[in-house]
Amino acid sequence: MFISIRLKLTIWYSLVLLIALGTFGVTAYLYTGETLTKNLNISLRNETEWLREILEGKLDNARGKMRHLRSDIFNPPSEADTSSESEGPGESAEDFTIWNKIYEHSLVNSKKQFVYIFDKRGRVFYKSFNLREDTLPTPPGLKPYQVSVVKSKLADQNILLAAMDTRFYRIRVAYPEEEINEVLRNLFSIFLFLIPIVLLISVTGGYFLAKQSLKPVDEITQTTRKITATSLKQRIRVKNPKDEIGRLTETLNDMIGRLETSFEQVGQFSMDASHELRTPLTIMRGEIELALQENRTAISHRETLASLLDEVIRMTSIVEGLILLAKADSGTARLDKKPMRLDLLVSEIKEDAEVLAEQKKICVSVSKLDESTVLGDPIRLRQLMLNLVDNAIKYTPEGGAVTLSLARRNGDVWFSVEDSGIGIPEKDLKKIFDRFYRVDKSRSRLPDGLGLGLSISKWVAEAHGGRIFAESKIGSGTKFTVVLPANNPVRN
Repeated sequence: MFISIRLKLTIWYSLVLLIALGTFGVTAYLYTGETLTKNLNISLRNETEWLREILEGKLDNARGKMRHLRSDIFNPPSEADTSSESEGPGESAEDFTIWNKIYEHSLVNSKKQFVYIFDKRGRVFYKSFNLREDTLPTPPGLKPYQVSVVKSKLADQNILLAAMDTRFYRIRVAYPEEEINEVLRNLFSIFLFLIPIVLLISVTGGYFLAKQSLKPVDEITQTTRKITATSLKQRIRVKNPKDEIGRLTETLNDMIGRLETSFEQVGQFSMDASHELRTPLTIMRGEIELALQENRTAISHRETLASLLDEVIRMTSIVEGLILLAKADSGTARLDKKPMRLDLLVSEIKEDAEVLAEQKKICVSVSKLDESTVLGDPIRLRQLMLNLVDNAIKYTPEGGAVTLSLARRNGDVWFSVEDSGIGIPEKDLKKIFDRFYRVDKSRSRLPDGLGLGLSISKWVAEAHGGRIFAESKIGSGTKFTVVLPANNPVRN
């Protein structure tokens, strides 16, 4: 099943958001419950301490035993009650002051709070009306003058109970846990209602944002589909080169540019290859037709055959060069590398160069010849050096000079061929290693130029982990340099 990127982004965004909201909800729920319980715990402790201070403050003025209050303790005592005889401090004016303070405090507190105060004999001093006939229990292990807050039960409900025993009083303050549970249920209901709404809004917004964010990708796709081999000059419009889409667009434009260059090179290569092969074929056809039309002697036929052989050799060289480069492009060309003395090879190349340069009276010399060892293919390295020397002699006028050099530098071996020829324009230096490339018409008219020598030389250098480059000045000559990694020297 096909799922678009924007839908995938929306799904992932929704899942992440749902997890985030769920985590937030659970965390908020637990934190709220813990905070409410903690605050209630503190409130009950404070309430218990306040009641102890009120009772202890009036204790010195109390006399006898406490009066047992009726269940309707919230009704203030009448004058008859105050004037009647009874024993204990509960009958004094001080006791009524304590009772009134507790009563007033209970009016401003929550109506759901339970307060229960009695003495050690179990006689009730104060009891909040919501307790009715119930009493608050005493937690186990309660120590004098220490507030203990525990969870307990009152009738059919759970409560949080704070208890303290003093010398004369026993104070109990409680609050129903149902209040906390009610708050948590409300909070849960809010989350249960809001999370789907927030998720729906976020998913809708996320899908819209994903669509807007990927809109440039759709434009890139549409533009790219219109680009063919005949319209490689077209480019994709870049809106913002600094963002990810902009960088992607620039990368695609660079790729299209390289494809355009490659197609142009392939086209030019095909034209040049056709031209190079057509010339010897035309010559061969003309000579064969001429030989068939005329009555010739055996010597004349022999000369024609010799000329045809030269053209066949030329065509064979072109085809072999093309096959070699094709193998190099496909990575199937093989090199037989082994440690070899490059200085000895340069000495042999010098001797061959002298033979090639003899007809034009060109002086061939070696300016430097360091003992150097490389890991290479002797046949291919010889081919590279001969190509450079042949070019140097070919484009150097009569009486000129060609200089060879071999030096070791920073772990590399530098081989150079310098001539005093016509030179190469600077704008052509980067193209001279292209196949069948001709700098100008004067060079293309020169004999024996296949246009593949420098391309093969570049491949050989790079296949050996090296590089090749040229330096030239019009009218002053050209210098080709090959840099190869040196190998450990050969021990005799």
